[in-house]
Amino acid sequence: MVRSAQPYDALLLCSFGGPNGPDDVLPFLQNVTRGKQIPEARLKEVGEHYYGFGGKSPINEQNLALLVALRAELDRRGVELPVVWGNRNWHPYTVDTLRDAQAFGAKRILTLVTSAYASYSGSRQYREHLAAARAELGDELRIDMLRPFFNDLGFVEANAEAILEAAARLGEGMAARPSRQPAASTARTSST
Repeated sequence: MVRSAQPYDALLLCSFGGPNGPDDVLPFLQNVTRGKQIPEARLKEVGEHYYGFGGKSPINEQNLALLVALRAELDRRGVELPVVWGNRNWHPYTVDTLRDAQAFGAKRILTLVTSAYASYSGSRQYREHLAAARAELGDELRIDMLRPFFNDLGFVEANAEAILEAAARLGEGMAARPSRQPAASTARTSST
């Protein structure tokens, strides 16, 4: 049974973006910090964090996995809705993805921002970003954004589970190490 996703023509997975390899690191950081007058030496210093992972951000692979999972879940439910992916700060850029969606006839797009939290960087900046993309592509494009999901039960439960698992692993590691006793405090008193 095929179910309509009306009034939506596509689901946009919108994320921050990240470099795909070493040659992307500095241009990516320049893009993220554009207009903020951050010295190039500082950007190169920050870039070293990416080089420690081969110059690649894990966010892109995570987004691709999420995109596949969203498509699979929509298919499982019989919902016909194209799922597309665009980033604020690196390829694939949101405006390019939305332009492609318009080319296949999308006029109203539901957007899932991968940042779970309600904050300037986590939600309002994405609204501004999507408004700028819409202004560039034309007023006939309508973009609706799902609310931040920081307090959804499934998200909270998944985080609580991860914390408990990490605490258990930490506890196992602590049990394997010899116990450390705090150094005895020696108080000196002076007599006058």
